[in-house]
Amino acid sequence: MSQPFSMPIFFAPHIALNPELPEEEARHALRVLRLGEGAEVLLADGKGFFYKAVLRSTNPAHCQVTITERYATAPLWNFRLHIAVAPTKNIDRMEWFCEKATEVGIDAITFLKCRFSERSEVNTSRLEKILISAMKQSGKATLPSLGRGMTDFSAFVRQPFDGHKFIAHCREKENLLLARACSPGENTLILIGPEGDFSPEEIDEACGQGFRAVSLGQSRLRTETAAFAACHTVHVANDIVWQNRKN
Repeated sequence: MSQPFSMPIFFAPHIALNPELPEEEARHALRVLRLGEGAEVLLADGKGFFYKAVLRSTNPAHCQVTITERYATAPLWNFRLHIAVAPTKNIDRMEWFCEKATEVGIDAITFLKCRFSERSEVNTSRLEKILISAMKQSGKATLPSLGRGMTDFSAFVRQPFDGHKFIAHCREKENLLLARACSPGENTLILIGPEGDFSPEEIDEACGQGFRAVSLGQSRLRTETAAFAACHTVHVANDIVWQNRKN
């Protein structure tokens, strides 16, 4: 079934168990959009399913719905994409990255605590709202996973990952372009460093754990630009191969 984009989309992560809109979503439906009882809405559970429903209440605290249809969305890409990035001092730039990466397509985001990090902690509550808004805006039903707070670089690179692992850095090396290094259809994890880049020790440590050093091009990019460029590059590389196979 094709998604009816003309219908308002609301995030209801527990809709399969509780046929009720979360209070924040209910307030938006009833007070901002002024939807009334009997209005049709589209609910996304963040797990890949859409639910067509009808509002049965105008109580923002307990807005009951009747589900009329449930359907799974077809995967838009056949791999998992995980980007781990050292967050910038200005959190607005990370919000921008989270929004745009969700629109393009990403499965997981982790915030790294590196030697030259500009932040030692990050509050993910607002970032989660950015992800939800971008998911709904781009017509998706799957919400990217977001790491809780900061993750130590050394601990992260030692975690197992079933796929290709890359570290993008600006050190004086002839690194292979990410567009050529990534393998279409394969799970991909990319590390993006802070404005001061990864330290030489961090680069060596990551490479020792199976990460491959890559370049994002000739330009020196801001952290959030590099993270988004990596996300987009992986999708373009996969799309090109897919189109070539179709032709």
